[in-house]
Amino acid sequence: MSLLRENAVLALFFCLGLGYLVGKLRVGPIQLGGICGVLIVSMLVGAQHVSVNADVKNVAFALFIFSLGYIAGPQFFANMNAKGLRFGVLSVMEAVVVVLMALGIAKGFDLDVGTAAGILAGAATESAAVGTAQDAIAKLPGITADQTTQLQAHVATAYSVCYLFGLISIVLLTSQLFPMLMRINLADASRKVWEKMRGEGGELEPGEAPSLPALVGRTYLVSQGEGTRVSQVQERSGQLVTVEAVQRGGKKLGVDDDPVLRRGDQVLVVGRRAAVLDAGHELGPETSGVPGLDSPMAVRQIVVTNKEVAGHTLNAVRDRDHDVTGGVFLTDIQRVDHHLPAVGETEVHRGDTLTVVGARSRVEKFAGKVGATVRSDTADYIYISLGICLGVLLGKVNLHFGEVNLTLGTGGGCLISGLVFGWLRSLRPTFGAYPPAAAQTMKDLGLAMFIAVTGMAAGPDAGPLLKQYPVLLPVSGILMVVIPAFLGLFIGRRFLKIEPPILVGAIAGQQCSTPAITAVGNVAQSSVPMLGYTITYTISNFLLPLTGPLLVGLVGLGGG
Repeated sequence: MSLLRENAVLALFFCLGLGYLVGKLRVGPIQLGGICGVLIVSMLVGAQHVSVNADVKNVAFALFIFSLGYIAGPQFFANMNAKGLRFGVLSVMEAVVVVLMALGIAKGFDLDVGTAAGILAGAATESAAVGTAQDAIAKLPGITADQTTQLQAHVATAYSVCYLFGLISIVLLTSQLFPMLMRINLADASRKVWEKMRGEGGELEPGEAPSLPALVGRTYLVSQGEGTRVSQVQERSGQLVTVEAVQRGGKKLGVDDDPVLRRGDQVLVVGRRAAVLDAGHELGPETSGVPGLDSPMAVRQIVVTNKEVAGHTLNAVRDRDHDVTGGVFLTDIQRVDHHLPAVGETEVHRGDTLTVVGARSRVEKFAGKVGATVRSDTADYIYISLGICLGVLLGKVNLHFGEVNLTLGTGGGCLISGLVFGWLRSLRPTFGAYPPAAAQTMKDLGLAMFIAVTGMAAGPDAGPLLKQYPVLLPVSGILMVVIPAFLGLFIGRRFLKIEPPILVGAIAGQQCSTPAITAVGNVAQSSVPMLGYTITYTISNFLLPLTGPLLVGLVGLGGG
């Protein structure tokens, strides 16, 4: 341990590496996850009086919370509509209930503000609330440096225990108990919703490809479809196929000229499998690949920015603009950092990233209608730095409500600035580049580093607090998950009338629990629950971090 005490860099990355290794442990549907693993390891290391400068924690948290807001920004503002606010009821309920419960537990058991805030952050499984609460504690009036350190350590310790029990509770509730209570088989119910949305096939694991892909190309020798125009072939399929090339006597014809097909023509048809096969029945026998007939297809990622498209299904957009959407095929929809069913019945939001395939000219025309092509730009560090600076300044603003003094702190300020900067980028994708992979990496690394430094600082105080509250912390972690989750189930079914698979995902989202939605997805064998998860996840990711400073302001120094 002396080596770790003498080298902060070694200590930090030792905790990160070993923590993520511990996080891979799985018991049934429960997996600790990297962040929980890092916290456990760093607290054990910190108990040996190993520490890292607190400035590292502050920088890492600012990067994490800004990146989180930047990623979620487009979806957060896109959900400020009737449908989004309908699901947002669950997120608001979650935030209100956990604050009231944490406040009640703090008053009932005379807890100090650090322990109360840690219970809230852990039970809500919201790591960001740890940082925002610790920020608020540092700004409490009449508090010494030693008291600040101790209270911040109590946040991390209470968080670690409540997070573990809260994580187990929300995973079991959403993936096992709630489907049983609703009397559904989650996989069958998800499949029915998928079929209702005109989905095709099941879900694939990473690194897998379908043996029968939905999008195919076939060449046919015209024998019975002579006299048919190219446009008629496409119209009869409902625009589910396009004729990409026609060859006659060794010469390629211009497809845009809408030629009349003749016997002996060789035709390349691209589109959905069933529609391509139906088109072949009308044209003639399939042939092997024809030299010179193949037409390369462009694959592009397009971010939705057009407000006339946002809020509608792609089928509705296609029905309205055949000339723009014809010949362009959707293969993936990504919202925040999650993949949704890539079908025409999925409603798209501003900020969604669509992966489409088609002829280059058609894809570019489609991009011009829907939004802008995602470019792999290097990050715009001027834009990112400006956003973080403004967030830090915003966090210094004090709000007074009677005797309660509230401040957003670095966490709350950077979260709001990240939301706004991410939203502005989605409106004008020509500036402020922060590639999704880079933003996701910075979010994950920033959080892991923040948790590692926090855990090491909390290590020496962890033992006494756990001895003082050996039952209260685990029970609080369970109850503060179970009660909001059951309320979400009741409200979602009784009043919001949300379909069961989507509701289960929404409840995981109101808790911001990635492990829960992963377990739900594994049981459902479908991405359908993601339709509810992404909305509540985005809104809760804004609301729950703000509960930390709110609770600190309400509890004050408490009785500890």
